[in-house]
Amino acid sequence: MANAAPSSAPLVDGLGRRISYLRISVTDRCDLRCRYCMAERMQFLPKNEVLTLEEIALLADLFVARGIRRIRLTGGEPLVRRDIGDLIRRIGRHLGQGLDELTLTTNGTRLATHADDLFDAGVRRINVSLDSRDPDRFAHVTRGGKLDQVLAGLDAARAAGLAVKINMVALKGVNDDEILPMLRWCDTQGFDLTLIETMPLGDTGEDRTDHYLPLTHVADAIGAHHPLTPIAHRTGGPARYHAVEGMGVRLGLITPLTRNFCADCNRIRMTCEGKIFMCLGHEDHVDFKTALRDGGLPAVQPLIDRALRLKPAAHDFRIGAGEGAATHRHMSVTGG
Repeated sequence: MANAAPSSAPLVDGLGRRISYLRISVTDRCDLRCRYCMAERMQFLPKNEVLTLEEIALLADLFVARGIRRIRLTGGEPLVRRDIGDLIRRIGRHLGQGLDELTLTTNGTRLATHADDLFDAGVRRINVSLDSRDPDRFAHVTRGGKLDQVLAGLDAARAAGLAVKINMVALKGVNDDEILPMLRWCDTQGFDLTLIETMPLGDTGEDRTDHYLPLTHVADAIGAHHPLTPIAHRTGGPARYHAVEGMGVRLGLITPLTRNFCADCNRIRMTCEGKIFMCLGHEDHVDFKTALRDGGLPAVQPLIDRALRLKPAAHDFRIGAGEGAATHRHMSVTGG
């Protein structure tokens, strides 16, 4: 494929927001079936519709040249993608040369095998999804996952020198009684914790309203035991962080429903199909794959600017009786 001289135009959307953070889904496949994320019986994309690792790397090169400073690899589960280490090393070569940080979100099931390679490729920080530390409850939420695999992965990550942040989706009647214990456990492990409100993406076969838990209520409940103080710490994403009295752990809150965080959004997302979604909560997208395969990188350049013009002011997430999913896409397709 032909290379293209990068445009000098900054990545600024139509509302003046500087875009510096790209999330890349490398696969829609996952070895778990978390109830809030996907249906039990998923139909995954055929191989020819998924970008090759070389195509992902070329697009990452182009975005870094245009001013992307942070890249997060997601899925599905990124570590199920064959030869994923090659892509991580390729993107990692930009670190210190335009790219400030390369991170990864994982469910942790394969982390024990990959932790050392991630560190060697330049990754210094990862997010690990963990919604319960009870083996039976973990198996229920993930539809068959084995907690011991994730715990072994967390041990390997810490041994490799990776900073770990636990991502926990707060689910009423499912894991709400584990949130405070999870926070205290993270403190003993040296992990940060981010709590996430369930997002209405795709048909999972279950009514999200039944398990929706506003994090404003959760923060009040935690604060009754350990007062919370907002802090300026940011990691590039939408989480707002708090210091926890008596603990070293930082608590992040991602609140798409109770406290909209769109005003200073700095993110765009690329799916494993090469579609750029300017917002997780909208269907509008630009197809890079067709342009790349037909015309190489020169054909992609103008599409980046088109994508920036299409970025909306805010998402359209709603939850409640009679409210359907904000999009038909599952979270695993767009990338977490």
